[in-house]
Amino acid sequence: MKTPSFFALIIGTEILNQRRKDAHFSFVANALAKKGHTLSGSFVIKDDPAFIVQTLKFIASQPNPVLFSFGGIGSTPDDHTRKCAAIALRDGNLYEHPEAKKIIKEKLGKDAYPHPIKMAQLPKGAKLLENPINQMPAFYLDERYFFMPGFPEMSHPMVEYVLENIIPQGAPTYRFTLTASCKENLFIELMEQAPKGVEISSLPKLYDNGWRVTLSVASKDEALAKTTFEKFVALLESNNIPYTLNDET
Repeated sequence: MKTPSFFALIIGTEILNQRRKDAHFSFVANALAKKGHTLSGSFVIKDDPAFIVQTLKFIASQPNPVLFSFGGIGSTPDDHTRKCAAIALRDGNLYEHPEAKKIIKEKLGKDAYPHPIKMAQLPKGAKLLENPINQMPAFYLDERYFFMPGFPEMSHPMVEYVLENIIPQGAPTYRFTLTASCKENLFIELMEQAPKGVEISSLPKLYDNGWRVTLSVASKDEALAKTTFEKFVALLESNNIPYTLNDET
C-alpha cells in the first residue's frame, strides 16, 4: 500500500445534537500516531443516506484513502451505512454474507429474526471484523474501508486490530516544539521557506503580559526537522526573545 491518507467518519445525528459525545476522534488520532500515521480528515455527519453516500465518495476520491467509519451498521431504520457503502463503493446492492448470517444465528437463535439478521446483508466482497463484545460482526472493503459500530467498546478494539494486522506500519514523525514570548509574525518568512516534507504550525495566544506563540516543526526526516527547527531558535536568539523548549510530541 502506498502512503495512506487516513479518515475518520463518525455517523450519528445524536452526536451533532449533543445527545451523545464523540469518543472516536481522539482515539483514532492517538492510535494512528502510535503506528506512525496521522489523520487527513475527520467528519461528523447526520444519519442521512444521501449525505453518507456523498461523504464516502469524497473520501474514496482522495489519494490512497483508508477509512474508519463508526455507526449505522445495525438493523434499525436509521442504520443506513451498509447500504450507503454499497452505493458509494460497490454496485449499490446488498448481499447475504453466509459467515455473518451464521454468526448472528448462532448468537441470537430465533431472536435473529426478523431484524438482527439484516446485519448479514453487506456490500459485495465484504470481509468481516470480529466484534469482541457481542459477536455481531462489522465489515470492511478492499482492506481500506472499515465500517464499525458506533459503540467505542466494540469499535476501538477493531481499529487496533486493523492497525496491527492490515495496515502497514508508518514511519515515525519527529517533532520539535518551543514556546516564545513574541507574536507569530516573527516566524512567517522562515515558515514560507520551509523545505518540502516539513510541517510547521504556530499557535499564538494573548496573555495579560503579552503574546506567546507555540511553534512546532515536524517531519518524517529527523535531520531535516531538526535543522529547520534550529533556524527558528537562531532567529529568537538573535532578537533576544525568551523561549522555552517543549517536550517533543
